[in-house]
Amino acid sequence: MGIVGGMLGYKLLRRLSRDGQTGHCDGSAYQSRSKLEVLFGPQIWDDLDDKVVIDFGCGLGAQAIEMAERGARSVIGIDMRENVLSEARAAAERQGVADRCAFTTKTDVKADVVVSMDAFEHFDDPAEVLREMRKLINDNGCAMIVFGPTWYHPLGGHLFSVFPWAHLVFTEKALIRWRSDFKSDGATRFHEVEGGLNQMTVRPPSTS
Repeated sequence: MGIVGGMLGYKLLRRLSRDGQTGHCDGSAYQSRSKLEVLFGPQIWDDLDDKVVIDFGCGLGAQAIEMAERGARSVIGIDMRENVLSEARAAAERQGVADRCAFTTKTDVKADVVVSMDAFEHFDDPAEVLREMRKLINDNGCAMIVFGPTWYHPLGGHLFSVFPWAHLVFTEKALIRWRSDFKSDGATRFHEVEGGLNQMTVRPPSTS
């Protein structure tokens, strides 16, 4: 996959962006707006009012904190990356919601609602994640899930999409080499980058 590689591909990527800042998939679409309201609608606060909520794939915790601030009884943010969880805990302290907003890599708490935003395109095994979510939901609870661009979307490469479909134009090797100039996690393949990138897409419905 990808046709532009080698030193040429690397140098072109360096010219396009030296630090990975592209304006794509960076959260700027939600600037001055609630991401939760944009993705789920303004009724989200009624849906979460006085509920125990799990934010599955919480990242830096901004949405978990907002849920705690706007009426959820308690919120547990789950992520596999301890470095982002540490930042999320510090943010909850600053916002004064640490008493009802916790961050961890796993929990046994049963929730009324499991929320997942922009995470399923990163999970290695989405079906297994759904099974894990089900274990965390009360029998009368629900899951609310939205996901970001999948692999064949114009911006499906996320950081690698320095322009639409760039992740399909450049080879994986060239893209990873470019990324290694400003990231230090040692990833050598797309699925090894921090947070993962599973290269899955949405299958069109069968016409047979």
